[in-house]
Amino acid sequence: MKVIAIEHPHQFNSDDFPELVMALGFFDGIHKGHQIVIQTAKRKADEMNLKSAVMTFDPHPSAVLGKKTENIRYITPLEDKVAIIESMEIDYLFIIHFSKEFASVLPERFVDDYIAGLNVRHVVAGFDYSYGRYGQGSMQDLPAYAQGRFSQTVVAKQTLEDEKVSSTRIRETLSNGDFTDFHHLAGRRFITKGHVVHGEKRGRKLGFPTANIEVSDDYIFPAAGVYAVRIQISDQWYHGVCNVGYKPTFHEEKPKYPTVEVHALDFSGDIYGSQVSVEWHIRLRSEQKFSGLEALVAQIEADKRNAIAYFAELEA
Repeated sequence: MKVIAIEHPHQFNSDDFPELVMALGFFDGIHKGHQIVIQTAKRKADEMNLKSAVMTFDPHPSAVLGKKTENIRYITPLEDKVAIIESMEIDYLFIIHFSKEFASVLPERFVDDYIAGLNVRHVVAGFDYSYGRYGQGSMQDLPAYAQGRFSQTVVAKQTLEDEKVSSTRIRETLSNGDFTDFHHLAGRRFITKGHVVHGEKRGRKLGFPTANIEVSDDYIFPAAGVYAVRIQISDQWYHGVCNVGYKPTFHEEKPKYPTVEVHALDFSGDIYGSQVSVEWHIRLRSEQKFSGLEALVAQIEADKRNAIAYFAELEA
């Protein structure tokens, strides 16, 4: 897959690319609804004997146009999004740098410069996709702007349990720590990446050494609690138990940010400084404060047994 980074105003012309069928969208999460849009573009490209393409944007428009100064967290940060789209066997990925200047582009100019101007012969997007300044352009308007230069396919609303499959719905799912529902909506497990850093080292003293993971702040943080996870260390996956939280048993004051600590089952070794991936499966319980270390150790043992039982059933 060829990845094309574009700054506005771009200097490309239609001769720079083969004829394309392009899927349009921000695609945060690349959930089942997004997948249908991208797969439709791939199928249409095969039918028309053209190359397939996806256009997305970075950063999120709200990071540029919104009033919040906090970092925008993503379901799939850009690096992960690129990898997933590549796994779908798309030929070209266009990443438009979303800026205030780009946001001010009129719908007709967006069509001229970023669709027809990139040699697109067919467009695929969701029914509610909008483009141009203030999102004034709609899929209903697109044929008029196209002026016969390309055709289009509009993908209808995708629902599960009579509710729209959307990035907003998935964000709510993650905020509740419901990774079973995430798997249902996205068709894959939620994965985060981060580096192992030195922590308070209490787990080792308690007999449960943990990897304290500094998760990139590009990711949405799941709800505090204890989870059954898998952790990838040096290309090898291990079952594990992960605690996300503020350690109320040890901290009188709540820290600003939660910690992510994984106790990998059947693994021992020094992995400080390593990058690891965490694949989130189910939430075993909420975070709680214990009366003492004995009660905490007993609960950790129970969490470990529950995680082992979960994976045994999953892999049976």
